[in-house]
Amino acid sequence: MGTATNIEATAVNTIAWLSAADTTIVVPVYQRQYRWDIGACEQLLADIRAVADATHTGADTGIDTGTDTGIDTGADTGRPHMHFIGSILSSASTEPSPGTERGASELVLIDGQQRITTLMLLIAALHHSVLTDSALAADPALSANLEKVLVSQADRARTKLRPHRAWAEIFESVVLGGRLPDADSHDSRFDDNYAFFRSQVPASEVVRIWTGLQRLEHVAITLGADANAQQIFESLNSTGEPLRDHELIHNYVLMGMSHAEQSEIEDTYWVPIEQNTDDAIAGFWRHYLVLTTGREVDATDGRGVYDAFRQRFPRLDLESLRRHAAEWRGYSEIYRILLHPELADDAEVSRQLAFTNTFGRGMYPLVMRAYREYAGDAKASTLIDTLKLVQSLLLRRTIVGLDNDRLVGRLCRAGEAGADALTAAIARITPSDARIRVALKYGDLPHARYVLGRLAGADGTLKLDGGPELDVDNIFPLAPADTWSGDGIRAWADYSDDEQNSHRALAATLGNLALVEASSAERALGASFSAKRTLYAMSAIPGTRALTDVPVWGTAAIAERTTELTVDFLALWARPVAVGIDDDGLTPILDAQRRRGWPRGWQREFEYVEYRGEHWEVYDVKSLFTRIFTRLWADARADVVAFSARRGGPIFDAQAWNGQWCALDESHFLYLGWDSKYMLTAVQGALAESGIAAEVFVKYSYSGALM
Repeated sequence: MGTATNIEATAVNTIAWLSAADTTIVVPVYQRQYRWDIGACEQLLADIRAVADATHTGADTGIDTGTDTGIDTGADTGRPHMHFIGSILSSASTEPSPGTERGASELVLIDGQQRITTLMLLIAALHHSVLTDSALAADPALSANLEKVLVSQADRARTKLRPHRAWAEIFESVVLGGRLPDADSHDSRFDDNYAFFRSQVPASEVVRIWTGLQRLEHVAITLGADANAQQIFESLNSTGEPLRDHELIHNYVLMGMSHAEQSEIEDTYWVPIEQNTDDAIAGFWRHYLVLTTGREVDATDGRGVYDAFRQRFPRLDLESLRRHAAEWRGYSEIYRILLHPELADDAEVSRQLAFTNTFGRGMYPLVMRAYREYAGDAKASTLIDTLKLVQSLLLRRTIVGLDNDRLVGRLCRAGEAGADALTAAIARITPSDARIRVALKYGDLPHARYVLGRLAGADGTLKLDGGPELDVDNIFPLAPADTWSGDGIRAWADYSDDEQNSHRALAATLGNLALVEASSAERALGASFSAKRTLYAMSAIPGTRALTDVPVWGTAAIAERTTELTVDFLALWARPVAVGIDDDGLTPILDAQRRRGWPRGWQREFEYVEYRGEHWEVYDVKSLFTRIFTRLWADARADVVAFSARRGGPIFDAQAWNGQWCALDESHFLYLGWDSKYMLTAVQGALAESGIAAEVFVKYSYSGALM
């Protein structure tokens, strides 16, 4: 068997590897800038806390292939629980970098810069806490061990990690604590992430985090002089199909357990979930998380569902996993019925589920909750009423041109408070009858087959009493021939331009659409009205047969029929009585989109903010963050203090590090992080803590809607 001579790969303890006295790690010039944001730092810190608190489970060591920061893994009996953070690729430098003594071991970091840099910032935050806390300062060994990771033994004024020279000075000033609070502020990821770790790790938790850090492992891959670094980097990062969200969840759930435990969970729970959801399993997990958290889950970045799952279930031992997995399996059985309404045990429930599916699966989280309550001996009428409300909401909003995205989270939250709260929440975002009348008169009718079928009394399959398939006919054709006539006298070619334009404007409106049997639809296509009347007379649909009593078809007849059908429409898709403001254009603060970093246009993300009936001219997250916490400091201080204490910020009793601060009073200071997501998350949490989140809304601007 051959042996590789230019590549050396060794599993190592990460902290021991970083602490080696004779090693300096250099980031080469071609590497991208440091980019990890607060979200990635939050996940890393959560992983370290989890492994610090972990107890041995007796499982084989595993590797998380789905995340850069890793998944907890078990270890052999007698060994501490360890955590694998992936591979770190480096090569030996042929010449020392400036400031490094010749002969010192210097590794050029090819892959792993983001992880190593973030670990250095976390350890720097721990080190500075040790130096400033009297209790921790009494343990010189802890300070010395932290310093070994950070400081070059050859040059005590330099860090062991050497970033690209363009930002090395900033990094070293942060890690070595050289920048004083009154120094000029620098906007950098180094400052932001360091400040985040300082805010999230109090002095009382330093030992715990250090324990977790010492349980990190990685595979150190070192290249020899003849190895092709770029080719190996591409092989590590570009081969294979990326794991999808539900596959990452599957790995996360099973990893760290014994083979027997994995088999039990797989056979008893996971396989039934897969069978119930089939190719919709990714949607199932997203909808389940929206249902149980009451928050929207962003699935656009490829890992949003998995990240939300890990936040919902930060650690699963076997006992809790069995309990949660039983719930997942139960909801998957409901999900199967939503996908296949004919499986429902009540005919009217089946019919209404089929109708609801006309609008897609966006409301599945809410329907899952309602169906589970029904399955738990609730009345079928309660579920049916909910399904009818959902259909009215979605159809009415579509008719007036409002999107239906990001609605279900708030409705799930309302549903937790009971049927009356849900009805009120739906009423507030359902367009009024007046708006519907105007939209139906002049706008194209969406879901025309569904609407006309419901008006005609069709079942969930849009058939009449199990009869033939039904189709929609435009009485005045969308593309009339020159010979088409609405009165049997004048041909379309003889209509004036204004007459033709007015007809075309109403061609897809409610009054110009007729429900016909599929067998008649092709014959009616493009025919003049006199010929269509003959076909309509043979229809089994009363509303279609009634068209034979209309002598002439034109804009007046279309308008009159629209008015008649609108009466039935408003009765069938009724709007509950609304109390309070009509917030069709407002977004509850808990549903505001948490965007990482500072996307283009963030300075005008909001048009305004509604705070408990007050109108605020607030346009960006930074201003909102400061305004909310300043107001809560006056109105609900105990709540915001409790929130900050539990979360580890953003309120502190001193300006403990360099950055942007706002003084709340003489002894309390609000730390302004640089990250949009960090700020908005804090705003949402503080408002929820104080119990007034439901009374705060944002109105997105044009820029915010496009971000």
